[in-house]
Amino acid sequence: MAEAHQAVAFQFTVTPDGVDFRLSREALKHVYLSGINSWKKRLIRIKNGILRGVYPGSPTSWLVVVMATVGSSYCKVDISMGLICCIQRCLPEGCGPYRTPQTRALLSMAIFSTGVWMMGIFFFRQTLKMLLSYHGWMFEMHGQTSHFTKVWAFCVRLLSSRRPMLYSFQTSLPKLPVPSVPATIHRYLESVRPLLDDEEYYRMETLAKEFQDKTAPRLQKYLVLKSWWATNYVSDWWEEYVYLRSRAPLVVNSNYYVMDFVLIKNTDIQAARLGNIVHAMIMYRRKLDREEIKPVMALGIVPMCSYQMERMFNTTRIPGKETDLLQHLSDSRHVAVYHKGRFFKVWLYEGSHLLKPCDLEMQFQRILDDPSPPQPGEEKLAALTAGGRVEWAQARQAFFSSGKNKTALDAIERAAFFVALDEESPHYDPEDEASLSLYGKALLHGNCYNRWFDKSFTIIAFKNGQLGLNTEHAWADAPIIGHLWEFVLGTDTFHLGYTETGHCLGKPNPMLAAPQRLQWDIPEQCQAVIESSYQVATALADDVELYCFQFLPFGKGLIKKCRTSPDAFVQIALQLAHFRDRGKFCLTYEASMTRMFREGRTETVRSCTSESTAFVQAMVKGSHMKADLQDLFRKASKKHQNMYRLAMTGAGIDRHLFCLYVVSKYLGVSSPFLAEVLSEPWRLSTSQIAQFQIRMFDPEQYPNHLGAGGGFGPVADDGYGVSYMIAGENTIFFHISSKFSSSETNAQRFGNHIRQALLDIADLFQVPKADS
Repeated sequence: MAEAHQAVAFQFTVTPDGVDFRLSREALKHVYLSGINSWKKRLIRIKNGILRGVYPGSPTSWLVVVMATVGSSYCKVDISMGLICCIQRCLPEGCGPYRTPQTRALLSMAIFSTGVWMMGIFFFRQTLKMLLSYHGWMFEMHGQTSHFTKVWAFCVRLLSSRRPMLYSFQTSLPKLPVPSVPATIHRYLESVRPLLDDEEYYRMETLAKEFQDKTAPRLQKYLVLKSWWATNYVSDWWEEYVYLRSRAPLVVNSNYYVMDFVLIKNTDIQAARLGNIVHAMIMYRRKLDREEIKPVMALGIVPMCSYQMERMFNTTRIPGKETDLLQHLSDSRHVAVYHKGRFFKVWLYEGSHLLKPCDLEMQFQRILDDPSPPQPGEEKLAALTAGGRVEWAQARQAFFSSGKNKTALDAIERAAFFVALDEESPHYDPEDEASLSLYGKALLHGNCYNRWFDKSFTIIAFKNGQLGLNTEHAWADAPIIGHLWEFVLGTDTFHLGYTETGHCLGKPNPMLAAPQRLQWDIPEQCQAVIESSYQVATALADDVELYCFQFLPFGKGLIKKCRTSPDAFVQIALQLAHFRDRGKFCLTYEASMTRMFREGRTETVRSCTSESTAFVQAMVKGSHMKADLQDLFRKASKKHQNMYRLAMTGAGIDRHLFCLYVVSKYLGVSSPFLAEVLSEPWRLSTSQIAQFQIRMFDPEQYPNHLGAGGGFGPVADDGYGVSYMIAGENTIFFHISSKFSSSETNAQRFGNHIRQALLDIADLFQVPKADS
């Protein structure tokens, strides 16, 4: 395919007769339409900003207040108690719009009404914030809601009944509270008790008491001060120190993957599937820009914070020598595409109009059909994003800060997102156990140079039409990308559709300019750095053992018959499986969200508790009566659910200790207790994948429309990473990662232990399993 010709609005040539201008009407038309589209977006954002700014008020409610004030005046009733007269006296006299008494009276009534309306909005917002600070409903047993909670729920519904936009509740969300130091220390010691013998526990208890009495009070004061001043006392430090300041490669260590529908297939045509998906993603971005997406609501009434969604598109992580930077653009009109070692720029719009799926299919097919070879150094260029961050930052400054390399790099970093067209065809075959794991490996790291790991997310399109995502973690957490992915897959399947031959619907426009091939000039010194980064990333990728499987005997439907939450059931099964696998317990990380607070991200649930270890030890001994085991399980389950609720309501352990550690570093204060706590390895890191956040389709009507969730690499070199999705009533997907270099771990072995643990607990409650 020939290099795309870039249209220009005008050209000029200097001749002996003067300057000869040659205008391009088509180019000028596109410039004009692009400008119109840009102004439309600005006006929409201004309008949404106003509507969001006055929520739960509205222009209609303002008009009602004005009319009520004016009507009462005509009825000779002064509801302002003299304030309108005071306002009228303060208005300037003389010519102009204030020259008649009637005009001055109407203007003063409008000013008074606006003031009353704004005070009402402020009052309602503060009341809503106070109501949303109540979390007692989370700790009440299912079906035993108190009268107080019922009244609270009615009041929340009343104050948020008007149709909200995506960010309408942001200013009404409460701030994340700072827990007291004694409460955090108590919960910490309680969490490590089952992991330490008496001597080790006494030593840790002594360190904790010394920290609580001597060092913590000073640190806590600074933290409380920050919580008053900042929107969220955790999130900015969490983003900076956990993600952006990490100098380790993103591949395996940070980025995670998300899978496609695995039990159905819409089309086998790679370009067609991608055309629909990319079109659906830009539709989602348009809804995001216009705030037309409904906020996620717990119980249908408690809003979750939406701020993480702001950086979903047009965002790239820029490498730095000491810390990275998240670059977010207000808009981007193209995507960057990688195929067979070449990079392309594909426009998403023609003028102000979004390209139809069939047009996008044609553009991607043009890239697939292009026989041109990669330029020197181009094929493995993206390995720079997979290697060490310092090396990438140095190479970026040395070789990509000017000329055609800067232009091409800008096209990638300023893209809406990145697209990888792969030549492989992984897929899930229920008859081939290894197929799901190979699919996950392809998404987690690929060949280490066919993903741009710095982009907010990369869409991977395989040759057989299967898809997936590789997602950078700093800008947001998994439920955010899950919301996008549910919308995209639902739109692709139920709204866009395909022809009988598997192509996108509609007729493409063959006059569209072909995708633009990005041009590079990569010297040999840079190629050596690329190769070095590639070797680092390959070593990481080759060391990852990934075992993914679908657990078919039962799902959440039958788990509920055990009278426990599905998440607690799986977490306790993981403790049993790990003890059988390693013969000991370990510090366990389960991610929970704190999005009921403004700019909340995550908190840690320490799933290894005294109650869960007591149950596991009793199960392993095999000498306990079934009734005793059931009682121990219920205690462990109740404890886990309580800890999860505490984490969600801002009473967790780890984010508080993390922030105290950051303050200690700023103040130059040494704390042996904090140093030891923050260095403890998470040998079992777990996460449940959110699903059905939006109702694009009825899962009961379409039971096979299931994504398999996603996964991540192990956090500790000698540990496991476990991601699971309780996918409906009758199945659970697991993604287990470990490292081949560790002689103590084996992902498939651990997966088999998980299977058996789930079955053993189900048998304990005599829950009948469905036919496999």
